[in-house]
Amino acid sequence: MTDTGDTDRLSGPEARAWLLAFADRISRGADDLTDLDRRAGDGDFGWNIDTSLGRARSALQDIDAVHPAEVFRTVSDTFLASGGTSGPLFGLWFGRVAHGPEAPWTVADMATVFDTATAAVQRLGGAQIGQKTMVDAMAPAVQALAGSAQPGWREALGEAAEAASAGADSTGGMVARKGRASYLGERAADVVDPGALSIAWFFASAADV
Repeated sequence: MTDTGDTDRLSGPEARAWLLAFADRISRGADDLTDLDRRAGDGDFGWNIDTSLGRARSALQDIDAVHPAEVFRTVSDTFLASGGTSGPLFGLWFGRVAHGPEAPWTVADMATVFDTATAAVQRLGGAQIGQKTMVDAMAPAVQALAGSAQPGWREALGEAAEAASAGADSTGGMVARKGRASYLGERAADVVDPGALSIAWFFASAADV
């Protein structure tokens, strides 16, 4: 990939703006996430992720982020301190993303960190594509980033957002094989997985930066 300059790299302030936009999107959609989780889980997903990102918002206001790794590390800490099954998974995911370079990130850097993070979530939860989990949105986003020919992070994340959204939508026709929804079998087959939808919103929020 050709290096076209820092304008094509994701900086710390831009990463912080992205995470804050994600927090806003979750806040607006928390009730929808809770409704989905109520139909296929224990009904606390929307509240848990909204609460975690509320803490992340406060924490992000207190840091002068020079590089994206610092931003994702801060958000990871807030999720790891939260309850529910989603907190540790999001905490792990953001924490692995935080292992990226302590410098503005290229598209290739983003592809690497999100691939590493998604693999970590899959190892922890044992989830594969097609089992109605957040991995159904994570994995396509990673594939889009890895295959992107875009030099700039905005355009590449736009492709990742489209892939994640399609992956999340696909969970609406799946019988869950992992998590609490797996106990309901066919009864929850038409319900979009709220974790996957949240991941789609995460990548889509980059467009608001």
